[in-house]
Amino acid sequence: MPEVKVEKETGGPLAHRPETYFPAFPFGSIFGGPFRLMKRLTDEMDRTFANFAPVTEPELWAPPLEVKHKEGNFIVRAELPGLTKEEVKVEVLENALVIEGERKREKEEKGEEYYRCERYYGGFYRSIPLPKDAKIEEIKAELTNGVLEVVIPVLENKPAMKQIPITTGAK
Repeated sequence: MPEVKVEKETGGPLAHRPETYFPAFPFGSIFGGPFRLMKRLTDEMDRTFANFAPVTEPELWAPPLEVKHKEGNFIVRAELPGLTKEEVKVEVLENALVIEGERKREKEEKGEEYYRCERYYGGFYRSIPLPKDAKIEEIKAELTNGVLEVVIPVLENKPAMKQIPITTGAK
């Protein structure tokens, strides 16, 4: 009987191929598969309609704050450009200073062949914890040129301080 040499083959028609379980898209070689084709189509649609109509996202707004302790007062400043005192509410709620409001803007443009009107609405709510020794009855708030300043008097309690001596260790 002649000897037959058997070797393990790493390729060829009988090798394990993923296509047997996941057959290729019929046009896979032309377009690169169904997912790549869909991605390409959606990209083309986005590019086609990108300048067709302006898309505006809802405006999320939180006014920037500055909080500091100076000369026996706890001072909070909030930048609220374009708002009036009627559009802003300042309250103390459970040992926290609450500043809230809503800004409303309307922009209108008229031309010979067009009319454009945009409206912006954005509510905000900021809560700042107050110190334990704040005098809530004496709080004052003032809105000047778009900057709200809230001054909260605070009792001057100087914490007991003890200096710890530092020694050098011997090696």
